[in-house]
Amino acid sequence: MKSLIADLVSQALAQLAADGVLSDADVRAPTVERARDAAHGDFATNAAMVNSKSAKMRPRDLAEKLVAALPPSDAVDSVEIAGPGFINFRLADDAYHALVPEILRRGHEYGRSRIGAGRRVQVEFVSANPTGPLHVGHGRGAAYGAVVADLLEAVGYAVHREYYVNDAGRQMDILATSVWLRYLELCDEGFDFPSNGYKGDYVWDIAATLHREHGDAYRHRADEVFAGVPTDEPAGGDKEAHIDGLIERAKRLLGDNRYRYVFELGLNVILDDIRDDLSLFGVDYQEWYSERSLTESGAVNKAIDRLRESGHLYEQEGAWWFRSTDFGDEKDRVVVRDNGQTTYFASDIAYHMDKLERGFDRVIDVWGADHHGYVPRVKAALQAMGGDPSKLDVLLVQFAILYRGGEKAQMSTRSGEFITLRELRKEVGRDAARFFYVMRKCEQHMDFDLDLAKSQSSDNPVYYVQYAHARIHAVLRQAADKAIEVEPSPGLENLERLVETHEQGLLKNLSRYPEVVESAATGEEPHQLTHYLRELANDFHTYYNAHQFLVEDTALRDARIKLILATREVLRNGLNLLGVSAPEQM
Repeated sequence: MKSLIADLVSQALAQLAADGVLSDADVRAPTVERARDAAHGDFATNAAMVNSKSAKMRPRDLAEKLVAALPPSDAVDSVEIAGPGFINFRLADDAYHALVPEILRRGHEYGRSRIGAGRRVQVEFVSANPTGPLHVGHGRGAAYGAVVADLLEAVGYAVHREYYVNDAGRQMDILATSVWLRYLELCDEGFDFPSNGYKGDYVWDIAATLHREHGDAYRHRADEVFAGVPTDEPAGGDKEAHIDGLIERAKRLLGDNRYRYVFELGLNVILDDIRDDLSLFGVDYQEWYSERSLTESGAVNKAIDRLRESGHLYEQEGAWWFRSTDFGDEKDRVVVRDNGQTTYFASDIAYHMDKLERGFDRVIDVWGADHHGYVPRVKAALQAMGGDPSKLDVLLVQFAILYRGGEKAQMSTRSGEFITLRELRKEVGRDAARFFYVMRKCEQHMDFDLDLAKSQSSDNPVYYVQYAHARIHAVLRQAADKAIEVEPSPGLENLERLVETHEQGLLKNLSRYPEVVESAATGEEPHQLTHYLRELANDFHTYYNAHQFLVEDTALRDARIKLILATREVLRNGLNLLGVSAPEQM
């Protein structure tokens, strides 16, 4: 509907340009919005307001010329000029009636568009370090990234979903060392486990695999392992120095090959677990991109060389620094340490350079909110290397805070005290988890109420929406049980019988769906769709409670059946975009 009005306005502006009232070069694109007050009509445009200056006339006078230049349309019942020059449109009843057969004809395609056709977008999301299972905090980024990607695809973009695997660096070394130390405990070596090691049960499980398959082959005495290692924090030392010392001892005692085996065992077990978790959560990727591949391919050195050649690196105390302050960052950043090792930031620069070089028109990163300070330095590096930082859009997602029985649950991968995404999915179900995660803007804090997510009541938003879909199927089953014919008639037949207030409201809400999908996709705001579906479900439930559908009047019954079938289609399409099922029975 909105696109119809926008097209009429565009044609009127083009006509005024052809008549010399406006200059083609000066015509400004107007906005077309749904009227906030139904008394003013259905849609309004500011076309006269934004073009009055170039026309050299008052907005209201230009509005009169625009109205006169509007091409005729059976869909428009009336056009009025309001205030200083707004133009209000009221649609004819037939325009809404025509929507019903369109929805039924288009089915799954209703609400989809081609506004992004020909443009490639990469969406990178989750990308959690493979140092432990995904927890409920990661789940929000997973649901949000997946729905953003699906929404963009629904409006025509070619979407590439990617997970950046942090399979290099210190955190992975801490994991490998933690696995080895747990293995030594299984070999009956006694010692205090490092305070900064990974302590979850999953570490024991990986260590048990190592012990079961290799016996004592990786065993070393505890006094040998801890010889010369700095004191841990509980004993008055530095926990970071302690774990780093243990990493060095592990590498030295095991040697390159055996250390690499432990490293790869931990990485692969956890990464496989993450893949399974995400797939069962309805999240799949076109690519799992390895951080190590950047070093092995020379991409990291290439990025550093480009920064050096462009004059944006300098050496200080043996380390190489990127002048990110030249681009608005709060301080310069190290890319090569004084020991010659490149930093995680250097890998990230190379990764984002690679993204742009792969030809994506737009790159979307979904990060945790704790990475907000990282955004300006990545964009600075892209600009310094001659890339276009405006192509990078970083969406920051606040972690969800889980409540069970009114008490907050703790989530810490290092300590092992956390609720996994798998546990959440098993407890509340994939549908509730996916829906709840995207009900708010990503940057807003979210309290995840487990009790509400599991409840079968109208207070539970996902249950409320799914129940509307299931109720429509219940009507069809009831018709079948009573041998009542409900096969919809073709086209507009009988739809003029939809005159009740509840029916008019439902028709108008159904017409909004394509606009909501487009706005949610381009604004990267899945919550718009969840809110819309709740409103649509409410309209249906209200209609259901106020009127009978299987009435004796065959024409009226046919019209109402077609209306609820169209409603069913939109509910199903919207739920599918959220990765939520549309059950036929509840």
